[in-house]
Amino acid sequence: MRDLAEIQEMLRSAGLKATHQRLVIMSIVMKMTNHPSVDQIYGEVRKDHPSISLATVYKTVETFVENGLLSKVATREGQMRYDPRLDNHGHIYCGNTKELLDFYDDELNELIIDFFKNRKVNNLKIKNITVRINGDKIDPSKDVIIK
Repeated sequence: MRDLAEIQEMLRSAGLKATHQRLVIMSIVMKMTNHPSVDQIYGEVRKDHPSISLATVYKTVETFVENGLLSKVATREGQMRYDPRLDNHGHIYCGNTKELLDFYDDELNELIIDFFKNRKVNNLKIKNITVRINGDKIDPSKDVIIK
């Protein structure tokens, strides 16, 4: 989690003014670990800042995405969720629980890079690799995972 001074610097580095609304919204997003939707972010914001509107939250998180401070991840149903982690990582979306979980695998990233090199795709500069896996959480005592 980042303190207020770090968030102010993040905003300034992205060319954004560190307004009260932006500071509040970014600090809340940084504390959330569940890849929140705008509605979830707004629910947290309005607890202590009821004057900040849903429209302001929506516009602010979209501004953060446009300026590289958040990434957007779509669920299988098309709902947009927001992720403050910008490092190379993938997501596993559990359809039955609606959870969006992070996973990290440098070996998988290297396999993907090698795949494109081996196919001689020379006019592509890979900036980021994001893999999303859709599935459902299961009960191992009742369900067969893979045979």
